[in-house]
Amino acid sequence: MYDKAKELIDSANKIIIIQAENPDGDSLGSALALEEILGDIGKEVILYCPIEIPKYMRYINGWDRVVNHFDTRADLAIIVDTAADILITRVLETPGVRHFLETHSVLVIDHHVSDSNLSFEHTMLTEEAVATAEIVYELALDAEWTINAQAAENLLVAIMSDSLGLTVQTVTPRTYFIAGKLTELGANNSVIEKRRHEHMKKSAEILKYKGALLERISYYLDGKLALIHIPFEEIQQYSDQYNPSVLVLDEMRFVEGVEIGVAIKTYPDGKLTGKLRSNSPISATIAGFFGGGGHEYAAGFRVYESLDTIIPELLNATDSALKEYYNDAKVS
Repeated sequence: MYDKAKELIDSANKIIIIQAENPDGDSLGSALALEEILGDIGKEVILYCPIEIPKYMRYINGWDRVVNHFDTRADLAIIVDTAADILITRVLETPGVRHFLETHSVLVIDHHVSDSNLSFEHTMLTEEAVATAEIVYELALDAEWTINAQAAENLLVAIMSDSLGLTVQTVTPRTYFIAGKLTELGANNSVIEKRRHEHMKKSAEILKYKGALLERISYYLDGKLALIHIPFEEIQQYSDQYNPSVLVLDEMRFVEGVEIGVAIKTYPDGKLTGKLRSNSPISATIAGFFGGGGHEYAAGFRVYESLDTIIPELLNATDSALKEYYNDAKVS
């Protein structure tokens, strides 16, 4: 399954690695690992993201090499950690980028197994995994490419980020095996965690804001759905310090009786984004209702509708997903 990906990479000299406009530890770690691995086999690599890397992710060594200028001189584009047009809207709206993607080879490396809806020709390298970094590791292993110590650290950062420290339900024995191999190659999770904790420290302002968010949580469907709305003014004020939705999603998910927590952000251009974290495997199903995607327990979507329109649709989608899950559980 790796042959086509290796063929595309072998035939390229200059490669641009694209993250979506909602970068996370997996997308950044995977991109940086690819930069190391492909650089060691003689490729010129550009790391691209349409937004600045948020401050709370800057514990990941190499974040400052990510640029927000798209270099159209590349021979190949690699998109990491997404296969949805809606999650690269800003990328596609950048002048010249859609034309580039429509006229050049594009490789997508993603661990979300939902069908791709990218609107240009591309080659998919996807499989069920806790993080895209696992697939990058397997590709390097299959191609017999060297994973140096820095690449190993980047891959371990990515895996630990998406698996919440190897605690989510999608972690497999293979995940532990890969984490062990990356440690053998020079990654040190205690060193990574020390850096992460320093960057995760919150200002008194952020802690006060978190308290205000917790007070605003609404509950629906007999307490199974916890919902928070984050308006644009708060995104502007706090996002550079800390992602507002990340501040509270886990607390929402861990409330007694809650099956899923949803954070909705609204923007002045009419865009609305949703981030989902669930205790039952329903996140991707609900996000898919809005054209989004992700994991069974963590997903997201982006739409251009009003909050008043989305909330009833979200309630219906969640209710339907929960009923389907419970019915399947009874049958099995």
